[in-house]
Formats: sequence, C-alpha cells, structure tokens
Amino acid sequence: MTAAAPVVAEKRLSTLDRFLPVWIALAMVLGLVLGNIFSGLDDALDRVKIDTVSLPIAIGLLVMMYPVLAKVRYAAIGGVLQDRRPFVLTLVLNWLIGPALMFTLAWLMLPDLDDYRTGLVIVGLAPCIAMVIIWIDLANGNNELAAVFVAINALIQIVAFSALGYFYLDTLPGWLGLDTSGIDVSVWEIAKSVLIFLGIPLVLGFATRVIGERVKGREWYEHRFAPRVGPFALYGLLFTIVILFALQGDRIADEPWDVARIALPLLAYFIVMWGVAFLGAARLGMAYDRAVSVAFTAAGNNFELAIAVCIGVFGVTSGQALAGVVGPLIEVPVLLGLVYVARWARKRLYVETEIASG
Repeated sequence: MTAAAPVVAEKRLSTLDRFLPVWIALAMVLGLVLGNIFSGLDDALDRVKIDTVSLPIAIGLLVMMYPVLAKVRYAAIGGVLQDRRPFVLTLVLNWLIGPALMFTLAWLMLPDLDDYRTGLVIVGLAPCIAMVIIWIDLANGNNELAAVFVAINALIQIVAFSALGYFYLDTLPGWLGLDTSGIDVSVWEIAKSVLIFLGIPLVLGFATRVIGERVKGREWYEHRFAPRVGPFALYGLLFTIVILFALQGDRIADEPWDVARIALPLLAYFIVMWGVAFLGAARLGMAYDRAVSVAFTAAGNNFELAIAVCIGVFGVTSGQALAGVVGPLIEVPVLLGLVYVARWARKRLYVETEIASG
C-alpha cells in the first residue's frame, strides 16, 4: 500500500527519545522499589490531593502536556479541519468501536473477576486526552490534528461518559443476561478532570506561543524556545510513571497473577485499536502524519479519569481501582512500542518526499 500524498521527511529521534524505553523501564522499577520499601508511601501520595485529584499525578501530567501543546501551531488548525475523514474515523473508533471492544474483551478474558472486569470497561469508556499527545509527537504525527482530537474527545466525555457507563455496565449486560453493575459519577467530576488535565496546559501552551511569537518572533520560538522546553514532556511522563507504580507497587508485587490477567485484554485492546485505526486511515488515503495521529488517539485511554472514577465509586483499594491503575502501566510500554512500529511502517507503506525547509 502506498499513499499518494507526500509526507514530510522523518525527524530523527533525539538521544533522550531513542533511549526512552530504558528510561521508562527504570522509572517503573524505581516506582515499584519505592512503593515496596516505603510501606506507607502509597497512602501518603494518595492523600496529597486537590479535591479528588492526586496532586503528584496532576503535576506530572501538566508538565508532560505543556511542552507538546506549546509546540502546536494554532494558526494552522484551520487547515487540518478542512479534511473531515480523520475526524469521522476517530469518532467512530473512539466512541463506538472502542467501548464495545473493551466490553467484549473484558467479558471474554475476565468472566470470573467482576471487579477487574468493571474497571476495564470503565477504562474503555473514555479516549485519551493527555498522554496521547506525547506518542503522536514521538511518532512524527500531526500535532495540530492531535490538539483538535483531544479537545473534541474532552467535550464528548463530559456529555457522554456517564451515559456510556450506564449502558455498558448495566443496560447491555442485562440484555445479554450477564451480571450488572453501575457507576454514579456527576458531569462536574468528569468536567473537572478534563479542565485540569487538558484545559490548564492547553491555555498555557496557547498563551506561550502567542506571547513568544509576538515578543521574540516565530523563528526564535520554533528553533530556540520549543527545543528547550520539549524534553520536559518526557520528564513529566517519567515522573508520572514513577508515581503510578509507587502508588500500586505493593499490590502489583502481592497480586502478580491478577495484574497479568488484567493486562491481557488491555494488551489486545491497544494493539487491535491501533492497528485497525492506522491501516484504516492509510487505506482511506490519509497522509502518514494524519494516519498515525488517528491511530494513537484511537488506542489511548483517559486513565486519569478512569482511575478517579474507580476510586471515587468503588474505593482506593478496590479491584476496579487496581484495573484502572494497570491500564496506564500496560498502555505506556505498548504505545511506546507502537511509536517504533509506526516509524517502521512509515517506510514500508508511504512514499516520503523530502520537503526543503523554508
């Protein structure tokens, strides 16, 4: 399969990016070690909150998202909106296929584990509005398109999350003669998660670009400022991974078989969603940067919202909460691996055209 549209030549990964799998593995190990050495660390970290939002996780996510959103060329967003195909495909994948696929995988692979199954279904109800921007950026995707995707998904989540939860945890299982459960989460709780994890870095990123270009010029902003703040996105990612593993380090060590069982449907979900989205976008004739943006948006999930809902409804020590936390623990290494798959597939499926700078 060869795309007709030319693609911008691939950017080389920096040293920090090339060794990201090593840094992520070390961050996971560090989190596990901290969580097991300091027995009260998970409780201490969980108590540091703004309302119901974990402050350490919020800090990590904000630091992670700001540099990428500061790199977005907001003036170019109008151009990405002219092609409706990526948006139609993304909406179908995220809001129709994704929740249905996670529901099916959870029931097929965890028929005897009600709590974990419920947690996984909740994970599948909300597409990612945060970390997906990192993967798209690393895979040389379209940052402007990614910004629009996450904004649209954030707005839909506020309106549809509770309704989807009721349908997939109560109505649909009842129709199929399966066990039912439910969630009770307000629109404000969902909106609060969206405002914190997307709204704050989006406003800061937009303001930084507007002010920076106005004061110092676009050349300075693109070639001096953006490269300097860029690495902080990965620093925030690594910090978030350490905190997540520290929060659940004891449970991961004490219940490895449960974690492995939870991981299997998640692994299948991420790979299937990414593959279907990437190949579907390529067959529709989308350029690589758009296809890969669609793929990672389809595969990623809003784990911060899922964890908050599971903890708020079922409790911090519940099986549902453990399933929510295992979500990003599997998602991070899998989607990082898919970054390299995307860069490999680009060379096989797309005809690349060097576009001279300037």
